[in-house]
Amino acid sequence: MKKNDVTDSQAIPALGMRLRHARLAQEITLKQLALKVGCSESLLSKLENDVASPSLAMLHRLANALETNISDLMAKTWVADAPVLKSGQRPRKRFVHRNKKGGIELENLTSPHKGNLLQGNIHIIEPGIASDGQIEHHGEEMGYVLEGEIALYLGEETWSLSAGDSFYFPSNVPHGYRNTGDCVAKVLWVNTPVTF
Repeated sequence: MKKNDVTDSQAIPALGMRLRHARLAQEITLKQLALKVGCSESLLSKLENDVASPSLAMLHRLANALETNISDLMAKTWVADAPVLKSGQRPRKRFVHRNKKGGIELENLTSPHKGNLLQGNIHIIEPGIASDGQIEHHGEEMGYVLEGEIALYLGEETWSLSAGDSFYFPSNVPHGYRNTGDCVAKVLWVNTPVTF
């Protein structure tokens, strides 16, 4: 398994406790969850005890297996129903690549509310950095490249996108991306239902 670490300043609050709670609510053992997500019981125990940090792909597999979403697992608190998130005040979650030489940051454009149907983020991807494999799930996704260049992987196909290009696909198509340029890429990404 590839391991991505979350930086200390952006540590996911109480993720281990939320994972354990979601697992116990589903009445499944560490062994059963490990089989569902394709990892070891030892790794799950470390995640539940906040000794290890999961990659985005691992978080996605855990959320699916626990019948929740990444937003629920990572939200600090449920926020008020303010319709506006001002620039510079939006929450960000940073995932450092396993080689510690770059990473991916997600800037939330929508406030996390339990039961949301729509979620928007800006994916901020450092040069040469890729998502951790391809993921697939229920729903739909669309995006718009704000800056830089990315390769968008949809199943067996690869699409080269640059600033101004947009995309749409059903989320059950395996998907991932890589920053193929020399500068940071920023992609406005919208999912329904909430995934991250």
